[in-house]
Amino acid sequence: MLSEELYNEIPSLDLADFTSGDPEQKARFVQDLGRAFNQIGFVAIRNHGLTDELTKRLYDSAQKFFSAPDSVKQKYEHPELNGQRGYIGKGKETAKGFKVADLKEFYHIGQPEPEGDMPANVFPEEFPEFSEATLEAYRTLENAGKQLLRAIALYLELPENYFDDKVRNGDSILRALHYFPLDPNTTPDGAVRAAAHGDINLITLLMGASADGLEVLRRDGKWIGITALPDQVVVNVGDMLDRLTNHKLKSTIHQVVNPPREKMNQSRYSIPFFMHPRADMDLTSLESCIDAQHPKIYVDMTAGEFLDERLMELGLKKA
Repeated sequence: MLSEELYNEIPSLDLADFTSGDPEQKARFVQDLGRAFNQIGFVAIRNHGLTDELTKRLYDSAQKFFSAPDSVKQKYEHPELNGQRGYIGKGKETAKGFKVADLKEFYHIGQPEPEGDMPANVFPEEFPEFSEATLEAYRTLENAGKQLLRAIALYLELPENYFDDKVRNGDSILRALHYFPLDPNTTPDGAVRAAAHGDINLITLLMGASADGLEVLRRDGKWIGITALPDQVVVNVGDMLDRLTNHKLKSTIHQVVNPPREKMNQSRYSIPFFMHPRADMDLTSLESCIDAQHPKIYVDMTAGEFLDERLMELGLKKA
């Protein structure tokens, strides 16, 4: 119901409350997380496992890679992997429903130990510290994501380990993003760093970016700015979790706006972790999330089918 809370900022929670072993704290965390995901789809989380030292190494190494000449970066571009591994250059991704490509370049890291037909990672040999820091961050954020999915399962009155096997060796991706400096006189009309979009996956974990710009669309149509404190990661619901819960947990539209004109010549770095299940996960909406007030709104499909559909819409995969 819209009469419920409209947040002016996203709620802040401590993951240690969930993992501490105190049943009361754990139950409170589950309800607080579920309420936030039901209302605005975003929370800020402390005690996620990332250290300041790892975060600094990660951002420093990403900055070094993106500062390399295009000829070096393009060695790690593999169009046949549909943008799922390695480097994705400027102007390659366009948000669903938009005509102008986003003003960014990025690098994708997937499962450290791929199974089956999952592609192996592509790493820039010139920057060994980049591969070390991204893999360590991947494992850390994947672990935090598993804990959060256990809390979500309890909120949905499912077994706590409901998601465990579905995300084991899942299609999760760590994305190192560079929003490059902009020239206000030559930036195409309507082009922004990341146009308004919902994420594809189950949940996204985003460590504090190097500059402001992230905004979330509240249900009354107002955009609110989000800045994670240094010790927090921002976590939001993706479209796959929205489908599974028949829109009970909300995938909220968000964007990265261009900076004010006097700051357009500055880079912005951001490193989200997109928590995906395995391709064979069934995203059919849970019966417990469907009733007379909330009729089923999504067609049944697997996570793999949904991902393929969205990659085509984004221009990263050809039909």
